[in-house]
Amino acid sequence: MKFKYLFFLPLILPLFMTACQNNEYSPKPKGYFRIIYPEKKYQQFDGSAPFSFEYPVYAKMEADQGRNVKKDWFNMHFTQFNAYLHLTYYDVTNRAAYDEMVEDARKLAFKHTIKASAIDQKLINYPDRKIYGIYYAIEGNTASSVQFFLTDSAKHYFRGALYFNERPQYDSIEPVVKFIKKDIDKMISTFKWKN
Repeated sequence: MKFKYLFFLPLILPLFMTACQNNEYSPKPKGYFRIIYPEKKYQQFDGSAPFSFEYPVYAKMEADQGRNVKKDWFNMHFTQFNAYLHLTYYDVTNRAAYDEMVEDARKLAFKHTIKASAIDQKLINYPDRKIYGIYYAIEGNTASSVQFFLTDSAKHYFRGALYFNERPQYDSIEPVVKFIKKDIDKMISTFKWKN
């Protein structure tokens, strides 16, 4: 009778061993790199361009090297974050050209409506410095998170758009966007026309 139980032991033993394991599986969330933010310090951008402003010391101002580049077009390169704030300047020659530039800024911001979860508009108004404009904060998996334009409504038109050289995943870049938005706000609050 003892031999009879020994025959079943090799069959039952693996069953008991597998029944005691915890086979619950839960997927691990994706991890992101830890971001170490630099200290906020600013320097003056002043040169031959018809405007000046303060920008962060951890960003590099570079002349735009793209196709069809015009004078006084720049890229503010945030090397640590792989981001660019594209800055373009136009002389305003007449009212029709001004209206067209303002409408183009609106169209370029709302072009992201397909992927955006929200687009907030904020008026920019510094009458003492003759600076007016609109600031577009775009949320969601869009190519650009911030766009704005500044003008004096007579001679000058300046536009900015923030882009990352990464596939848009708003949940992963949101902390960096918030950090850079403070730099853009500082740039706008210190912006001045030279003439």
